[in-house]
Amino acid sequence: MTTQLREDLALANKILVNEGVLDGFGHISVRSPNNPDRFFIARSMAPALVEAQDIVEVDLDGHVHDSQGRRTYVERFIHSAIYKARPDVMSVVHSHSPAVIPFGVTGARLRPICHMSGFLGAVTPVYEIRHSAGENTDLLISNQALGESLAQVLGQSNVALMRGHGSVTVGNEIKQAVFRAIYTESNARLQSEASRFGEINFLTEAEAKATSDMNDLHLDRPWEMWKRNALK
Repeated sequence: MTTQLREDLALANKILVNEGVLDGFGHISVRSPNNPDRFFIARSMAPALVEAQDIVEVDLDGHVHDSQGRRTYVERFIHSAIYKARPDVMSVVHSHSPAVIPFGVTGARLRPICHMSGFLGAVTPVYEIRHSAGENTDLLISNQALGESLAQVLGQSNVALMRGHGSVTVGNEIKQAVFRAIYTESNARLQSEASRFGEINFLTEAEAKATSDMNDLHLDRPWEMWKRNALK
């Protein structure tokens, strides 16, 4: 893993905290550019405190490979299973961002309301852990089988909600995954607010794709701003 990639991953943790997506919990990972069967993620710690030296390596079955014997998050299986199922995914974010939670526990479906969130597409799937593990779980994705059931619900989408838990967001690089995680939370806030005024005119599927493609061309612009704000 290059020094720059470690630094970007550590920075992404701080950005996501600063932008209200992560708090004392949640995590972001990046697939190894040299070995697609491995990914990198911080050791088990609060995201705001992550530095480059805190990064550990994990395989796609969720086994940690670290010369110092450090542990990572219990829910590393979210990442391992998605990377295994989706070769196109290079970065994964799992968060409990608050505005998103209501859309996983009600009949209201999260849909793109503005051009910044076109990546949500026509449907944002909701993962129900009860379908895989019954009604007595702690809602955590704590083994590979649960991770695989989540990855199946995510399918080819960019975001999946997790009932009573949070969400997972994927991207083809760290900057894209961070962008999507931040604007998923933003879209949820806007959609909740707009619903108070009446029927919402959501983006069409074609508009969602066009806006998402356009935003992907400009990921550096918000990244540099988020970076500056996070490092103040």
